[in-house]
Amino acid sequence: MSSKKTTPNKGVLVDLTKCVGCGSCTVACKLWNNQSFQNPENREEEFRNAHGENVKLDSNTWTTVEHMKVQKDGKEVWRYVKRQCMHCQDPSCKSVCFANAFHITEEGAVQYNPELCVGCRYCMIACPFDIPKYEWEKVMPSVMKCQFCSSKLAEGEAPACASVCPTNALIFGDREALLAQAHATISANPNLYIDHVYGESEVGGTNWLYISDVPFGDLGFPTNLPMGKSVPENIHGFTRFTPFIFAGGAALWTGVHLYSKRRHAVAEAEGNEKHD
Repeated sequence: MSSKKTTPNKGVLVDLTKCVGCGSCTVACKLWNNQSFQNPENREEEFRNAHGENVKLDSNTWTTVEHMKVQKDGKEVWRYVKRQCMHCQDPSCKSVCFANAFHITEEGAVQYNPELCVGCRYCMIACPFDIPKYEWEKVMPSVMKCQFCSSKLAEGEAPACASVCPTNALIFGDREALLAQAHATISANPNLYIDHVYGESEVGGTNWLYISDVPFGDLGFPTNLPMGKSVPENIHGFTRFTPFIFAGGAALWTGVHLYSKRRHAVAEAEGNEKHD
């Protein structure tokens, strides 16, 4: 029986030219995941704090919209960037988790199981997008992040955030179809969009994809990531030599120890002969 994956990865294409920063996605995420609101009477605070600064991802906020002023054609413009787990196809968090607290669903969602987590927080260090957050405020904390509404995906439904977007800035579908749509959109509007689909090749590919009219680096996206290969694949090129390095080091240390011991014995014997 073939073990080849037959279910196509699901994904979301985010068109940043269409996002108006309304925060509906953040509210929908919190409602679906039964998360608390900072101020139920003023849900604007879910992505803008009292000082007007962007609210970052945390253990109680799995997606947020950052309001940013950037330069475009020599002018200062506002852009709104949705942040959440990118759901890598070969996730670093999963590769470093020795407790197997992470797994990938048939639809491509990177899931986290707090019951298996030992709290080492290696996943937080390994993630190239700085996504997993720790429940520092709890006595028995877990790592938290977007789960891609995996139960909805399993039923063929869009994640909560994408299902409520009023401007269709979030398009849900099969990842390959979304990639084709993204490239077609860019080709049809070469004067509007940057010729790059973020997430297509970064760290081996992610299931959340972005297109934009301003450079992704200006929007806070990491741009020094490996392209075409995942972080685990790149690291494996070095870590595969680790056992041999340790073995070689142990052999060298043993040789030095035996040599030093032998020289000490010889020196001691010569000293005894002089005394005789």
